[in-house]
Amino acid sequence: MSTSTPADTPPDTPATSRPDLVADTALALLAERGMRGLTHRAVDEAAALSQGSTSNVARTRQALLELAVRRLAEREARVLALDEMPDPAAGLPSLVDALALATHRALTRNRELTLARYELALEATRRPELRAYFDATGARFRDQLGGMVRAMGSKDPARHVLSLVAWADGLMFSCVAGSFNAEVPSLDEVRAGLRELLQGMLGG
Repeated sequence: MSTSTPADTPPDTPATSRPDLVADTALALLAERGMRGLTHRAVDEAAALSQGSTSNVARTRQALLELAVRRLAEREARVLALDEMPDPAAGLPSLVDALALATHRALTRNRELTLARYELALEATRRPELRAYFDATGARFRDQLGGMVRAMGSKDPARHVLSLVAWADGLMFSCVAGSFNAEVPSLDEVRAGLRELLQGMLGG
């Protein structure tokens, strides 16, 4: 099985402000230690900030989680290269290539970010106030996928978007946190699976 190369991964956004630094550190802690390991004090220590700095940025745990979700959405948008998705008029092969590369990036060089997303998604099932915030950040990608499959002739865009997201999330969970964690597929293998799925849904 292969891993991605630096050319496969667009540059992530460096922390340019104190809130970004706090949020990036929170995401790293979530990936490393899980939800129980995320505290204001732990962020201060991991980011080499003076005690109380994180509380000044995000006073409550809910505020800290919301900050992490917002930063996660910003960074994943770059990993997935949402602004670089092809024009549907370019045809199915171009869409397959772009989505396969985006998925492979999340599986390899951005594995920790994907783990942090799962931690936040699970926490959102227990915090209704975080659930609404978390879901809103994912709407952009779902809406963009809906526009793509609709432009390519989908007769049921909502169902097809759900199938696409379920396929990608299932693959990522299995390979990042599930029983296939030691068997990350190559970019070619991801592309082949995605091609089969999209051809079945859209034809061609």
